[in-house]
Formats: sequence, C-alpha cells, structure tokens
Amino acid sequence: MRGSPRAPTHPSDRGYGSSVRIDVLSIFPSYFDGLTLSLLGRAQSAGIIDLRVRDLRDWTSDRHRTVDDTPYGGGAGMVMKPEPWGLAIDELTASSESVGTSVPTIIFPSPAGEVFTQATARDLSTRDHLIFGCGRYEGIDERVFEYAASRGEVRLVSLGDYVLNGGEVATMAMIEAIGRLIPGVVGNPESLVEESHEDGLLEYPSYTKPAIWRDRSVPDVLLSGNHGVIASWRRDQQIERTRRRRPDLLPDDPS
Repeated sequence: MRGSPRAPTHPSDRGYGSSVRIDVLSIFPSYFDGLTLSLLGRAQSAGIIDLRVRDLRDWTSDRHRTVDDTPYGGGAGMVMKPEPWGLAIDELTASSESVGTSVPTIIFPSPAGEVFTQATARDLSTRDHLIFGCGRYEGIDERVFEYAASRGEVRLVSLGDYVLNGGEVATMAMIEAIGRLIPGVVGNPESLVEESHEDGLLEYPSYTKPAIWRDRSVPDVLLSGNHGVIASWRRDQQIERTRRRRPDLLPDDPS
C-alpha cells in the first residue's frame, strides 16, 4: 500500500456515483497493510472503496525527511512540523476539487477530540472523500488544524479516554467501522441493522450448531421456529445485556 496512490478498479454502485475515496497520511504507512484483507480488501478490489495510504515524509524537503521539531515554550517530546502537513493537505484536497467531489472531510485522531461512535461511523460513511491525518510524538502543530479547516471539514476524533502512541491504530479502527457501512461492502446489509449500537442497545447473544456443547444448551426459544417469539426474546436480551454491561446507553423506556 506504499508509494503512488492506487486507482480504483472501477466505479462502485453505492448510489453516489464514484467510489468512496479514503486518503491516509502517516509516517508508518505499513501499519495499514491489514486493510487489504477481508471485506475491506474485497471492497477495494471491487472499486467500492479507493484507499490510498501515503507517507507524510514524501512532503519533506531535507535529506533527513524531518517531520518533527522541539516545541515552542519548552516541554517534553517533539511536535510534528506544519509544512509537510500543509503540502500534503494541499495536494490531497486539490485532487478532490479537480474531480468535482464534495468538500473532503479531514479527520485527525486525537484524545482531545469528539468521541467516535456508531453514529459517527454512519455519518462519515456517506462522505465522498475522507482524509485521515495520523499524528505522532506530542502531536501536530495546532496551526495545521486551522489551515486544514480552510480546505475541508475538519474533525478531531477520539476512540475513548486514553492515549495511544499515534493515530494509526485509531484510524484503522475508524476506517473498519466506516467502511463496512458503505453500501456494497457487507454482503448482507440486514446484518448491519441488528448489530450493537445500531439502535442504541448492545447486540443479543448468538448461537450455532451443535444444540448442546460441553453440557451447555442453546436456549429453547431459538429452536422453536416461532420467529415472533424469537424476535421478542432477542429484544429482551438486548435490553438486559445493555442494562448489565452498559447502563449508560439505556433510554428512559427501552421497550
């Protein structure tokens, strides 16, 4: 996935015209090799997703390909320099403008950002062009976010209240969550409807054959063939599981 951007095999049939373009900027592009596997890999081969991972160091000009420097005001660690980011953002947003797509959404994983949720993933899955900027060290020069806002819609997004070494792992998680919601990526779209968080509740428990495994039986209701009763049982299980594990998700009246 390194080197020059890869063109999609053919336009997708997502209902928006061309494929969804996702650009990633990172100093460790090989982190994203796993995104060529499974459903997202097939979506790229089919032209549903056009994923392009680029090395931020390609936009440096010194022989050491330097992307960081000491922080103004002192303090520990290093801060990512603004100019490589500015040049990269210019190029990626200009390519979006050249094909007449909508304003790109530029996402920076950050523990200081909004919390990423299933609703966030669903919203972003409708965008034509996403750009992810993976920070490292003590972060990115704040002016980069300000400048990027003049080139697209900027969103700082956090996976949760913890700190990672860089934005790569968070970006992979977000691309996985967003990508599977793009029409055509998941073979059976009905499977997306019943997942955890889609209706604000956790998903009900699942079982498969054999009916008895190591003295543990599948609930009788699932063997009844009565789909109405099964649906009711699954709804009850969703509410009970959410009450036990994530009571903060429960509405006033989950029934």
